[in-house]
Amino acid sequence: MTISSVRLDRVFREIKELVPIDGLELLTPSTVHGVVPQSSLDSKPQQAFREGYRVAPAQPNDFVISLSSHAHGIEWCGLTGGISPDYTLLRPIVDTQYVRYLKYALKSQYVISQLGVFKTGVRMGLRLQWNKVRYCTIDLPPLPTAVELSDHLDRATSRIDTLLAKKTRFIELLREKRQALITHAVTKGLDPNVPMKDSGVEWLGKVPAHWNVFRFKQSTFSCQNGLWGADPNGVDDIECVRVADFNRPTLKVNPDIPTLRAVTEKERSGRLLKRGNLLLEKSGGGENQPVGQVVLYDRDASAICSNFVAKIELAPGMDQRFWNYQHHAAYTARVNVKSIKQTSGIQNLDHHQYLDELAVFPSANEQTGIADHLDRATTRIDTLIAKTECSIELLREHRTALITAAVTGKLDLRPAA
Repeated sequence: MTISSVRLDRVFREIKELVPIDGLELLTPSTVHGVVPQSSLDSKPQQAFREGYRVAPAQPNDFVISLSSHAHGIEWCGLTGGISPDYTLLRPIVDTQYVRYLKYALKSQYVISQLGVFKTGVRMGLRLQWNKVRYCTIDLPPLPTAVELSDHLDRATSRIDTLLAKKTRFIELLREKRQALITHAVTKGLDPNVPMKDSGVEWLGKVPAHWNVFRFKQSTFSCQNGLWGADPNGVDDIECVRVADFNRPTLKVNPDIPTLRAVTEKERSGRLLKRGNLLLEKSGGGENQPVGQVVLYDRDASAICSNFVAKIELAPGMDQRFWNYQHHAAYTARVNVKSIKQTSGIQNLDHHQYLDELAVFPSANEQTGIADHLDRATTRIDTLIAKTECSIELLREHRTALITAAVTGKLDLRPAA
């Protein structure tokens, strides 16, 4: 197979023209779905719309260099619309029949590794400038070979993508089952034959007749806001648990990289976290993930929580695992939403109002029994989820390797002799 290595500026030209946004749909590059309407994204990037805002006019089969192309490649555009000048819009100058091949080549590890060399800035300020990226190379085979490779990759990646979709859906169903198990156990108990009564509370429904219905606050000893502290100084440094450290699927704290803040001994008084504390998200959230998540602090590390989090210390006789599960059941039922106050685009939870909501109070022994049951059941589900996620990662790696092999001349499509 004869393949030529060519620079990107021999394949694309940069579209520098900017036109008013009026009448054009704003498009945004997505690492998963390619270039999509910004309105379709759950988390919408902030754009500085103002009178006279101008965009690059995109058309089908253009390509876009995004702020994350150094890690995910260059995105294909199948739509007509406007691209923010924060991105670089490219238009092929080769035969349009090459476009399918280019879609694969520009997302290959071979190209991504080159793009990473040219990134400038840090974090959200990362940029890839065309005057440098233009020198990246791709392998460009003769057109008939490119079409044949594209056909092969279409078939192979379609099979992989179908399997990925099935596995992803399986994980969604497992998480739904996990939540249903939690809600049922904490509101109905474990005995299917126990007499029931109407709780008078919409989210609880019927509950065991011998259970009490009180307010959440009656399960707590205290609820204290956290503290952000000052920049680390090497003397007063302590781990500070943030909302970003909440592991929402497991309802626990799981900091990948602990955040250190300087907090004096006086400021720490009453704020140090203890194993068994619950942590309540007080600020943050969004439309699809409202503020008010509760997780369990089950670590022994000396730490405080940030000012966006409140530490809940439970009253004597309350099983922290059971109450973690019940708070999660309430969160799933959106009980917390009534206590959210919106200020300057940030959701804030009125924890006094939230803890005034009604909950069920089984006996201490029943709380522990329900928590033990849910620990076992959720562990089994979490193990299955982890195995499925691992298989998804392997499939994605195989997909990437297959594409890279195809666009670098390492895939032989000749029939066996």
